[in-house]
Amino acid sequence: MQGFGREVILGVGGGIAAYKSCDLLRRLRDLGFGVTVVPTPSSLNFVGSATWEALSGRKVTTEVFESVEEIRHVSLAKNSNFIIIAPATADLMARIAAGRADDLLTNVILASNSPVLIVPAMHPEMWSDAATKANVTTLRNRGYHVMDPDTGALTSGDVGQGRFPETSRILGEFAEITGSRSDLLGKRVLITAGGTREAIDPVRYIGNQSSGKQGYAVARSAQQRGAQVTLISANSNIADIQGVKMVKVESAAQMLSALEEEFDGSDILVMSAAVADARPEQIAEAKIKKNEFINIVLVENPDILRTISAKKSRQIIVGFAAETSENLEAAQEKMVSKGADILYLNDVSGGDIFNSETTHGFILVRGQEPKKVAETTKDTLAHQLLDEALLQLG
Repeated sequence: MQGFGREVILGVGGGIAAYKSCDLLRRLRDLGFGVTVVPTPSSLNFVGSATWEALSGRKVTTEVFESVEEIRHVSLAKNSNFIIIAPATADLMARIAAGRADDLLTNVILASNSPVLIVPAMHPEMWSDAATKANVTTLRNRGYHVMDPDTGALTSGDVGQGRFPETSRILGEFAEITGSRSDLLGKRVLITAGGTREAIDPVRYIGNQSSGKQGYAVARSAQQRGAQVTLISANSNIADIQGVKMVKVESAAQMLSALEEEFDGSDILVMSAAVADARPEQIAEAKIKKNEFINIVLVENPDILRTISAKKSRQIIVGFAAETSENLEAAQEKMVSKGADILYLNDVSGGDIFNSETTHGFILVRGQEPKKVAETTKDTLAHQLLDEALLQLG
């Protein structure tokens, strides 16, 4: 499941195995997932709201008519990427199969388009009952992922199939369904995106065609893999990414200032922004009249990539080169002279790349042969670049 995010709803059914989901919640958070717990009212007989709030760090509600102003069943459904129901009792599965919406959890399930993993836990006779089997078949036919419970000793003293699965098994199933990775957990990724603008007067500016799509794709991908992400965005119209620290800038000077403030704490810097090479020597305080608009005296902007790379200690730096040719030798020289560890070269001739959903070019890594990137999505390239950066980090 490419592009999977890291917001999980943990639905908790009213069975004694509810206490085991505390460990599942802790492990999900250890892997860098944000978890909102939605217990059924009956489950609070086993584990109370205070425990879930303490473990998740988030508010817990069980009924649709709590926090009505938030329209909570809709907001939770929209802002989550995955739902795990653990434990799922026979009654809860029956209600989901019937399309019932009689508490907050079942309302969220109906309102959500996210994948759902159901983890049953109940007495063996309840699991093997014809009604339960029929409900499981119905749920699986509708696309729900329903695990088979483990076989072993139960709270009642009986032995059979119905035991709540081990946390590691649930997490394995979760990872297989989502294709999620947590290889950037604990890492800080700093990204620049968009195109800088250099003011001529209060109306006009020198700019470029960059939309910021590639930088935002890297930010999403890094966040999905567990990183703490800061995105320095220059003049992009793309919506902010929830959970990513956003720093908005306009000019090259502002971008350099933001980078100098954030760089020391980062592990990976991805410089995908298109930075203006020059700026007007003077900015007019009032709009320049048409008949006075004769020439603009330009001065060179600082080379941001070279300036920042001179300050690096442990950081891995990924640079971008938007050119109108595929001159690999010149790109290699640029990578070395600017202090980048990795460089992505793309040919923007013919209007390609800018504001597009796809990209193509070459990934250059110091000491390695260039790797050709056939036309692919910017999300895919983002993951490829992060893979290379991780290899460089060791």
